[in-house]
Amino acid sequence: MINYIWAFMILFSVVVGALNGRLEDVVQAAFDGANNSIQTVLGFIGVTALWSGLMKIAEQSGLVRVFTRLIRPINRIIFSDLKKERKAMEAVSANMVANILGLANAATPLGIKAMQELDRINGNSKTASNAMCMFAVINSASIQLIPSTMIGIRASMGSAAPSEIILPVWIVSICAALCGVILTKFSGSAYYIRRAK
Repeated sequence: MINYIWAFMILFSVVVGALNGRLEDVVQAAFDGANNSIQTVLGFIGVTALWSGLMKIAEQSGLVRVFTRLIRPINRIIFSDLKKERKAMEAVSANMVANILGLANAATPLGIKAMQELDRINGNSKTASNAMCMFAVINSASIQLIPSTMIGIRASMGSAAPSEIILPVWIVSICAALCGVILTKFSGSAYYIRRAK
């Protein structure tokens, strides 16, 4: 669907540009946009490569496993219905730690593995369980210690202090995660109360 929307927008721009006699401006804007996107990507490759390298060292040194153990008590509260499911809890904890540490490449397969474990517990149902919904909400909040992608983008765009967003990102993502967890817990409880009636 998104492809149709983009195709319509491009076609509409070309038609309107041609009708207004400004087709050259439309073509020039398209080339300028393509050029700026390449420069932006090249600008933050260095920051992303540095942070990815540091996170790979953390992963191989066992620091990720330490954080996974530290986050388990919090996960026992958040995922209270998974207390007896050790394998699923470990997969969820590993994914959350990978996201917090900004291990994008490692977080994706861990997230898929965690969701598969949650789906197995749910009996491969077509309806998501409370734990699956909670996991999706926490992943969407995307709490990160160092938002390296945003810092890289800000640096490539010439920001004088690209890393000054760290504290606001922490505040916003933690608030989003807390609100999401509370609402998901409340929604799950309300669902079971309605079902019991």
